Amino acid sequence: MPEESSNPKDDFLNPISKYYGEFTPGNLAFNYNLQEFANQVSYICGLESNGKINSHEAYERIKELWSKLKISKTELLDKNDNPPTSDQ
Repeated sequence: MPEESSNPKDDFLNPISKYYGEFTPGNLAFNYNLQEFANQVSYICGLESNGKINSHEAYERIKELWSKLKISKTELLDKNDNPPTSDQ
């Protein structure tokens, strides 16, 4: 979980909302990763819209972020969906 920032600029540029869903460590961590993904995609779209990067580069960056988010989902959420069964 990120620490509270003492710099208002950081809070403005990288806003992180509270998590209101069912609490589990995996859900909380994935929610943070999802918010980071959304922030990064927003920046990439802004860079592309303003001509700082081309469309192909924007696509590749977002594709890479999406791959990382999918891995995060698999590691954090899918493991929780299939709890180990004990043979007793």
